[in-house]
Parts: sequence; structure tokens; C-alpha cells
Amino acid sequence: MTDAIFIALQLFLAAVGVYQFVFSLFGLIKRKKKKHFAPNKSFAVLVAAHNEEQVVGALMENLKQLNYPKELYDVFVICDNCTDRTADIVRSHGMNACVRTNQNLRGKGYAIEWMLKELWAMPRQYDAVVMFDADNLADPNFLIEMNNDLCSGAKVIQGYIDTKNPEDSWITAAYGVSYWYINRLWQLSRHNLNMANFLGGTGMCFETNLLKEMGWGATSLVEDLEFTMRSVMRGVYPKFNYDAKVFDEKPLTFKASARQRLRWMQGHFTVARRYFFPLLWRAIKERSLVKLDLALYGVNVYIVLLTFVLTAIIWVDNSFFDGPNIANLYGHLPIWLSFTAIAANVFTFMIAMILEKVKFKKVYLYLVLFPIYLLSWYPITVYAFFTQNNKTWSHTEHTRVVRLEEVQSKQG
Repeated sequence: MTDAIFIALQLFLAAVGVYQFVFSLFGLIKRKKKKHFAPNKSFAVLVAAHNEEQVVGALMENLKQLNYPKELYDVFVICDNCTDRTADIVRSHGMNACVRTNQNLRGKGYAIEWMLKELWAMPRQYDAVVMFDADNLADPNFLIEMNNDLCSGAKVIQGYIDTKNPEDSWITAAYGVSYWYINRLWQLSRHNLNMANFLGGTGMCFETNLLKEMGWGATSLVEDLEFTMRSVMRGVYPKFNYDAKVFDEKPLTFKASARQRLRWMQGHFTVARRYFFPLLWRAIKERSLVKLDLALYGVNVYIVLLTFVLTAIIWVDNSFFDGPNIANLYGHLPIWLSFTAIAANVFTFMIAMILEKVKFKKVYLYLVLFPIYLLSWYPITVYAFFTQNNKTWSHTEHTRVVRLEEVQSKQG
């Protein structure tokens, strides 16, 4: 019985791996034909900020320079429990500083929920709401791209999340590689197949009528994934806009990165518990590959945990108990096949970088340390499993002031 369980789990993990690899192939080609519309949608641009005086000014300058009629968008910065000069800097740029103070309900999800209630009570109403983080920089054509998608019928849209500081350290380089891979071989592949994309926390756009109908309601540590699940449950599939780029600051150190990723995994466990089985049931009932795909994405945190636990058990069995005493499917495979599978996994990240025409020289040098970043997800996920009831929002400090022109020049 034990052997049968282990074999079944290993077959499941192998099937998931093959499934994801096959899906990634559909991201190799980028469709070129797009519909373009004259700017007519109005936008409320929300910026979530907590003590962001060092970086928020650069974003305010950036948002003034968007290639979109100025009368069709307004910027609202949510100064959430700020104790610095964030609000003053925002006002000095002529933008709206919306001050929120609530020490009990802390975190980005609660701040957005509060801001939307404020927004609905304002005299002017907007066609859509766009959300950025204070450390971001937006491509000048971001709102043009959102306008095109909204006019084409999209209700929830995710832009391309790029990294504004990939050469700062090996950690920021690892983030950059991960996001190039996700954008090209996860997001674009699903976009090409007309499936649901997942939200990434920034560079997001929502139709106002949908937000009013659904309510925000996403207050977990991963509010983006939570809203994605709620949307798909209602049959609203988020779309991905490859050309709507937003540049995000990544943590400089491994410690800061681990703290951020721990929060992500803790929130991911919460969302998986709430939505996996309901979404899986709907996928089976409706025979929906779209809902099945998102259910698997939602439960991915458990898949990572299961992979680590099985690997650890097999290693302990072989190293300390004269194993194998436990059925090991992979132990019967030729050694060359195992190395080929590992090489193929690493090669997919390289393929993504080539497809995205990455020209950051330091990033290629930092690739030698990229496996450490990948492997570190396992202990982080295990720790998150035992601390998943933590609901405390851990703020990632942002200090890297970069202008859009600098990022674009380095990209070539």
C-alpha cells in the first residue's frame, strides 16, 4: 500500500511537470495582430504605498508622461499607515494623496478595499481602475494598451511585469529571470490559448462595473491570486497584455527576498485552501480546462511542498536505511534521462531569456547562482506551511530610484 501511494504521487508530479512543459510551448510564438482603438476609456490609477518617500516621486514623474490624454486619467496614491513624507511628495507632484490610518487592518488588500469605497463615493466615475505599486515604473503606452483591451471586451487585464533593477545583485537577477520566464512561457502561452491568466499584484486593470459588482474582497497576503480565483469562479477570465509593461523593483538581498517569498507562500496556502476544491469541482462539472488549469496553479504551493517531502524521504531512505526500501519510480529510469530532465528545466529559463531578447550582461553571469534561488523555494515553502495562519503583512522596503529612460537604455 505504501509503495502504491508513493508511485501514485510520483506519477502525479511527473504528469504535472509534463503538463506545464507542454503549455509552455504555446508561448514560443507571439501573435502580432492586435486591434487598436482611439483613447476613450477613463482610468483611476491607484498606487498602493506604505512609507515609500524614496521611490514614489519617480513614479509620479513617470505617470505624468504616459502617452494618454491627461483628462482621461487621474492618479490616487493610497498613503497607507505612512509615517514618512510619502503624502507630501505625492501632493508636490499635483497628484491625489489619499491618507488611510488603520493599525488593525494592515496590508495592501485592505488598503485597496478602502480606496475603492472612497473612489465610488467621488463625483467623477471612471471606466476602469489600474493598480500599481509605489516602486513601479510604467511603459508610456500602458494605458493605451489597457484601453485597447477594454474596448475589445476584456474586464480584467494583467500587464507584463518586468524588473527595473535586474543587475543590482544575484537575487534581483534571479527575480528577473523568473519573471521573463513567467511572462513568456506561462502568461503568454495561456493568452495564446485564450485561457485565464493570473494577476501579479501590480500592472493590473479592472473594469469599474465588474469591481462594483464583485467588490474587491481580496484581503489575504496574496490579494492578486485571490481576486484571480474569484474572477474565474464567476466565469471572468483575466487577460494578459504582453505589450503593457510595468517595471517592478526587486529585493536586493536574499534575506529580504526570503521574507517576501515567505509572505507569498503563506498567502498562497490560504488561497489554495479556500478555492482549490470549489474550482476543481466546477472544472469537472463544466468540463472546463480553463478552471482546471487555474485550480492546478492555485494548488501549486502544495505541489512544491509535496515534491520537497518526497525527495527528502527518498534521500533519507537511500542514505541512512540502505535503501531503496520505498518504491522509487525515478530510480528505475536511466541516469541520462534524469539529467536530461534537469537540463531541460534549466534550459527553459534560458529559452525565455533568448525569446525576450534580454541584454543585461550581468544577469547572464549571475545565472550560475540561479539554481540556489530555485532550490531556496523549498525550505521557504515548508516554513510557510507551518506558519500559514500568519496574517501579518510584511512590507518590502524600496530604495532603488531608477528612471524609465535608464531601464530602457540598458535593455538596448
